[in-house]
Amino acid sequence: MKKSSDSKFRWLALKMIPNLGNTTYKRLLDRFGDPANVFAAKLNDLIEVEGVRVETARRIVSKAWEGNPEDELVGLQKSGAKLITISDSSYPKELREIHDPPPLLYLKGSDIPHSRTMVSVVGSRNPSHYGLKITEEICQGLAIRNIAVVSGMARGIDSAAHWGCLRGHGFTVAVLGSGIDIIYPESNSKLFNNIVEKGTVITEFPLGTPPEAKNFPIRNRIISGLSKGVVVVEASKRSGSLITASLALEQGREVLAVPGSIESFKSTGTHLLIKQGAKLVENADDILEELGLNYPYSQEITGSKKMALPPLEEDEKTIYDTLGDYPIHIDQIVRYSKMDASRVAGLLTGLELKGVIKQLPGKMFVR
Repeated sequence: MKKSSDSKFRWLALKMIPNLGNTTYKRLLDRFGDPANVFAAKLNDLIEVEGVRVETARRIVSKAWEGNPEDELVGLQKSGAKLITISDSSYPKELREIHDPPPLLYLKGSDIPHSRTMVSVVGSRNPSHYGLKITEEICQGLAIRNIAVVSGMARGIDSAAHWGCLRGHGFTVAVLGSGIDIIYPESNSKLFNNIVEKGTVITEFPLGTPPEAKNFPIRNRIISGLSKGVVVVEASKRSGSLITASLALEQGREVLAVPGSIESFKSTGTHLLIKQGAKLVENADDILEELGLNYPYSQEITGSKKMALPPLEEDEKTIYDTLGDYPIHIDQIVRYSKMDASRVAGLLTGLELKGVIKQLPGKMFVR
């Protein structure tokens, strides 16, 4: 076997044996202790391990892996990442508990602290303004209570979860469906760099692995496996987030869901979860209560008081009270307020300048 100063060489080499899955890899470790002993084992001893086919055993004996472990280690060093194995003390202990834990994790950023409770927050890649807003608020609330937030760094709810946690000065973990050297989506480059600086990015996929659709259900078990509970925000009935919720249940994790509008198809999946017994959550306190965590809420300490409104005229107050967390079209505002359309338009402009409301595309307005 090719010598290497890095002890991870054999771990990578064993992972590069074709048709050797995570569960069988773990069984080999349970039987022989470490990859060095696996490669030193006899053919008959290898095939006695459940899941090891004769052809796979022959490849192990002849050290016929596919790929170059040495090149992978060099590439890792160049990318500023590192490799941790399931036997390392820095490997997340919660992840060891699942049925098929990844034997290797590529990591960029800080080690995941063992003492930190983690909660996953996942949801739609095309969320509403409400979904983004509530996700950021919840994750910021978790962060200021010292709860780490785990998500998948996808567009939409995932990104909002990470940003919310970072704005609460918390620790966040991004689990990729690609190699650690590939940022997907590319528009999340700034987020990726922020997570590396203030949290960590992990993946089980080798360097150069593209973000193919088949990878994301695989990575979802890591998202749920790292966490004490999984919170779903805005997911349809066919959403990948429901796969994560299902995996969480299989792993013995709690499943929680944020309700949305009954008129929004984006919340049909979350409402289904609630009907099936998932905890309905509106804020970080609900999550902590369901998970049995005693992290008292303090507005004075966290600075999470609601925004103080500037002085508003009576008509401005009427318009402001008409708005909520869901966007409303200007025509509806005119009807609800019973004011002249030109008057409403002027008041909306004034409120927007005061920073208390926001205009969205299509003449939609929201607080």
